[in-house]
Amino acid sequence: MLTFLSTLLAQGGLENPIVGGTFLDTKYLNPDYLFDKQISVYSYITNPTLLYGLSDLFHGILYFLAIFFLTIISYCWIRMFEIRKKEHAHLHHEIHEYAHHQVEKEKKARQEKEISTNPRWVTSVNYLYSNNESDWKLAIIEADSMLEQLLDQLGFKGESLGDKLKGANQGNFRSLSTAWEVHTIRNRIAHEGVEFQLSNHEAKRVVALYEGIFRQYGFI
Repeated sequence: MLTFLSTLLAQGGLENPIVGGTFLDTKYLNPDYLFDKQISVYSYITNPTLLYGLSDLFHGILYFLAIFFLTIISYCWIRMFEIRKKEHAHLHHEIHEYAHHQVEKEKKARQEKEISTNPRWVTSVNYLYSNNESDWKLAIIEADSMLEQLLDQLGFKGESLGDKLKGANQGNFRSLSTAWEVHTIRNRIAHEGVEFQLSNHEAKRVVALYEGIFRQYGFI
């Protein structure tokens, strides 16, 4: 059997591991042979050429990783810069809008104060800035109600504004003719309803007549 294995190994070009005809005599169990192989492997591993090759490979990997992480850091830095820039622009826009809103609010407050300190009159005038004809009519109705309040303060008696105007004359109420004119328009609004056509220009003219009466008596 051993002769057959030896012949087979020889024909295959393989080295015969069996020495001396017994399995225990094989060189792979020989301590000297194994020690020599360990020395050969250690010499191969510690070969300067191999070490230099491994060192180059290690440095190449480190270089690649360094480039990779520097790219990631650069990208993150650029994105942060863009986000900060957008946040700054948005904040600047918000501050500008807030400042503009405050200016408009203060401007409106000054205009209302210039118009009058009477809140009812301010409400009446604000109706004129609407795009609805019904609001223009409300401006006149509100102003006519204020006219009746003025006549009450002046001491005119009557159940309605018409009755109070009937009890007035040019001597005790200098704006009597103007008051009759605007009150007549108010009555047409109340009686004719939607059939009464009123332009914004005419509404402003009528409210201006009311204003003239009120300012004459310091009512607004």
